[in-house]
Amino acid sequence: MDGREGPLASSLRFRLSAWISATILAGAALAGVYSYVAATGDAHRLQDVQLRQIGYIISKLDAVPASPQARERAGDIDFDARIVLRFIAAEGGKPVACPSRPPCFTSELVDGLQTVNAGGEQWRVYVRTNAKGIRAAVAQQAAMRDAIARADAIHTVTPLLVLAPLLALLVTIVVRVMFRPLRTLTTQLGARQEHESGELDRSALPSEVWPFVAEINRLIARTARTMARQRRFIADAAHELRSPMTAMSLQAERLAASEMSGEARTRLDALSAGIGRTRILLDQLLTLARTQEGPAGQESGGDPVSLKRAILECLEDLVPLAEAKEIDLGVVGDADPLVAGPLVDLKTLVKNLIDNAIRYTPPGGRVDVRVDTGSATGSGDGWVHLHVEDTGPGIPPAERARVFDAFYRVLGNGQIGSGLGLAITATIAARMGARITLDDTPGGAGLDVHVQFPALRSG
Repeated sequence: MDGREGPLASSLRFRLSAWISATILAGAALAGVYSYVAATGDAHRLQDVQLRQIGYIISKLDAVPASPQARERAGDIDFDARIVLRFIAAEGGKPVACPSRPPCFTSELVDGLQTVNAGGEQWRVYVRTNAKGIRAAVAQQAAMRDAIARADAIHTVTPLLVLAPLLALLVTIVVRVMFRPLRTLTTQLGARQEHESGELDRSALPSEVWPFVAEINRLIARTARTMARQRRFIADAAHELRSPMTAMSLQAERLAASEMSGEARTRLDALSAGIGRTRILLDQLLTLARTQEGPAGQESGGDPVSLKRAILECLEDLVPLAEAKEIDLGVVGDADPLVAGPLVDLKTLVKNLIDNAIRYTPPGGRVDVRVDTGSATGSGDGWVHLHVEDTGPGIPPAERARVFDAFYRVLGNGQIGSGLGLAITATIAARMGARITLDDTPGGAGLDVHVQFPALRSG
């Protein structure tokens, strides 16, 4: 697993947001339908009440227009709302002439609310007869009633239609914020160094995640104990093997002083070379076990150490190796910054990098050691930059992340080694709070090992 989020369908955050949003939208839809129907019914009931009130007021009037022209002029109470007033004949009375403007209602209408067809349209009519026998019909066009009711219903439902998507968006944002502690936990795990064994902090996490974090902490503790046992085994085995290897080396030296044939001398030289490589391997195993003790960054607050001094002391041991291969080995620049850490660890780091560069550079090549401060490189203050550049074959980009693993070696380089040098270097760098990157040299013919140390003020 590479730690990236999987498909959306497998995302708990996505499913939670989708279900809550769908619930909100479904609830809003049901509430909208109910509100629409209820608002439409309420609007119709209010319109009926309005018709009753108008009819009641008309029935209480003492004077009623006598002529048909006067009655027609009094008939249009609210033309925009399609509310009209018509006087109809009483039962058994003299018929009333229909006005020139529709609608026209007959005496067959009974008192009360009713829906009738008149002039090719539907009308809601309220008929009332007063004490003098005068019958008044207050009517409203049904199409207008429905339009007004729909407008009122839409006005009622509009807040729900606007609020539902906003709530769904708010839920998505809230769920994202609530899952942020889990992303923080992921970042915290990803930022841990290889040898860190401290417990994860669960104080900022939801309580539902605490059992999960507790199990991770127990797994980290078990892994740390296992790695500690392995390191102790390697250190103890290497330490126990040093004594017999030293004895074998002494015996080989004594044997070399004896008279022997040329073939025996050749075999003895091969044996001595093998013993030497084994002793170097044992020393590297002990160094790796020592540097892996304790968490990364533990020694970053040590005494200030001159990086240039460590480089010069390492060059004293490595110049003969460079001269044997006719390699131009030198230090570029006059910067002498201070870094924090034990001098012995710093020298081990620098020596391993320069030694690797010399070994993998062809005869007649060049190895440059360059030190820059952050202000000199334009990368900002706070870091000291160590570059070890060579003209060797380099390392393929696909293998640059693996060369820091113990016992891993790039195939096809023809060099004899244990594969522990860069592993020790990476461990020391992590303990000192430094960072190592591998790049091509500016000319593209070689490897540039770049180490960034936290800088200390020389004053």
